[in-house]
Amino acid sequence: MNASQVDGDLPVRMGGGEMFDRIAKRYDRMNTLLSFGLHHLWRGRLIRAMALSSGDEALDVACGTADVAIAAATTHPKVQVTGLDPSVGMLGVGEEKVAAAALTERLTLTVGDAQCMPFDDDRFAATAISFGIRNVPDRALGLREMARVTRPGGRVCVLELGVPRSGLLAPLARLHVRFIVPLLGRLFAGKDEYRYLQESVEGFPSPDEFAALMAENGLRDVTIQPQSFGAAHLYTGIVV
Repeated sequence: MNASQVDGDLPVRMGGGEMFDRIAKRYDRMNTLLSFGLHHLWRGRLIRAMALSSGDEALDVACGTADVAIAAATTHPKVQVTGLDPSVGMLGVGEEKVAAAALTERLTLTVGDAQCMPFDDDRFAATAISFGIRNVPDRALGLREMARVTRPGGRVCVLELGVPRSGLLAPLARLHVRFIVPLLGRLFAGKDEYRYLQESVEGFPSPDEFAALMAENGLRDVTIQPQSFGAAHLYTGIVV
C-alpha cells in the first residue's frame, strides 16, 4: 500500500474506516474468538467458490487485514490478488502479513470504497467480500460495483454472518450474538465497535432476501450455502 494508493479525502464508509482503524491490531484475534475459529473453514470454501484459474486476477473487497487475499494468493500461486478496504489501519496490519508471507509481488492492498471502486470494468476473474457487505451503506450499489469490475461469467462471492431464525441452534446463536459478542467486545476491544457488530449481524437480511438483492444487481444463478448450521452463509452469483 504505497502513498499513491491512499486518498486522504476518502469518505469514511462501510461501518466507518476510522472505527476499524481503532480495532485493527485486535481484529484477527477477535474474529477467531467470535467465530470459534470456524472462519478459517469458511474462508477456504469462499476461495474454492471463486473458481480461480492460473493467470486470473482476483479482488477481495473490504479485505481488512488481508486474510482472504493472502489465502487466495497462497492457494493459487499463479493468480494476482488485489485487496480493497477503507481502513488504513487494517491495511497496515495486512501489509505486514503480506510481507511475512512473501506475497508482495502478487498481492496489492489499496484504500478504497466498495461503493465506488477505482478499477476498470470487467477487470477481475472473481470478486469476493467476507464479513463486509453488511457494513456497506448501500448494499445494492456495492453489489453492482462488484459485478461491474468482474468480467462477464465471473463470480461474485459473498461470505456473511447471520443469525439462524429457526432450528435447534437458533436460540444459542441469538444468545451468542446478543450477549457473548458484546461481552467479548468489552473485554478485548472497544465496546462500541462490537455493539455495532451485534446490531449489524442481527439486522442483516435473511438469506433469501439477500440472494434476491444479488439477483437484482447484475448477478444470475445465485446460490446460498449455509455454513455451520446458519452461523454464516456463502452466496455465489455469476456476472451477467
